[in-house]
Amino acid sequence: MFSDRLELYQELESKRESKLLVFITGDRQGMETQMHPEVLDMIVEHLDSFGNNKKITLFMHTRGGETSAGWSIANLIRSFCDDFEVIVPARAHSSGTLVCLGANRIVMTKQATLGPVDPSVNSPLNPQMPGAGPQVRVPISVESIKGFVQLAKEELGIRGSRDITQVMSILASKVDPLVLGDVFRARTHIRMLARNLLEKQIKTRNSKEKINKIVNFLCSDSGSHNYTINRTEARENLGLNIERPDENLYSLIMKIYRNIEDELELRRPFIPQLLISSVDKADFKCRRALIESIDGKTNVFVSEGSLVKQQVPTPNGLMIQIQDIRTFEGWRKENV
Repeated sequence: MFSDRLELYQELESKRESKLLVFITGDRQGMETQMHPEVLDMIVEHLDSFGNNKKITLFMHTRGGETSAGWSIANLIRSFCDDFEVIVPARAHSSGTLVCLGANRIVMTKQATLGPVDPSVNSPLNPQMPGAGPQVRVPISVESIKGFVQLAKEELGIRGSRDITQVMSILASKVDPLVLGDVFRARTHIRMLARNLLEKQIKTRNSKEKINKIVNFLCSDSGSHNYTINRTEARENLGLNIERPDENLYSLIMKIYRNIEDELELRRPFIPQLLISSVDKADFKCRRALIESIDGKTNVFVSEGSLVKQQVPTPNGLMIQIQDIRTFEGWRKENV
């Protein structure tokens, strides 16, 4: 809990000579959370509590989320300080990496990883997810569309305008043309955001070349959205401003992270079948994301509810289904 971490937060602020903001989106299996613009107002409240300061340290763990959230968080924090750094204890993927690009430096542990920032487009016009409900849609990866076109050109030898038209016709028969338009816009947009953020971090004579190299890799050349980038690659191959913590700082970072990891049960999958295996009803309460600071205390995203066994008639007889009944889901403010 926050009270258990307070002294650790104070020690980290003293070591970094900065004000500390902690932002965690949990990746507990079955209870994953993502970055979302809804956190911006809460982050502002924490930043307002800092008073006048020159440096802010963001302690962040996330698998990513909405591109607009990453862009907005980076710019929001920069507007409150002159020096902005991010500490990554384990993962800052996708939109989390986008936040890191806007920092003056990124402090990465030996196991910490960044990731590509190629986005996916989600809309009601996306193809329906096979075997899922009618409202569940397949996310369309920007780079998957590019990969399909490259496959046609490079592997199948498609060259002429007639052949390209046929390829695009096939693609448009599977993905709504409006979604394809959104994909193109998203690809252009993410590259622009990444480039603008990197201008705050990369300031050398050949900064334009360096920035283009980083943007090309993170937005396209990595080959997969699941590709992970360790601190050596981030610094030596990409040219990002990476700091390796010394032993004392590393130990402090990991004490904070392990405490949060235990609170959010990140290593314990949420499996309804196990929770309700020997009973007909089981209540649950899951803490899923945190925004914390010494002065602003804690904002926590919570899911509460009950799991209930139900007998459902099917052509093959009665089957047991588990109903997830949520009684509360959202952010709460905790001042202790």
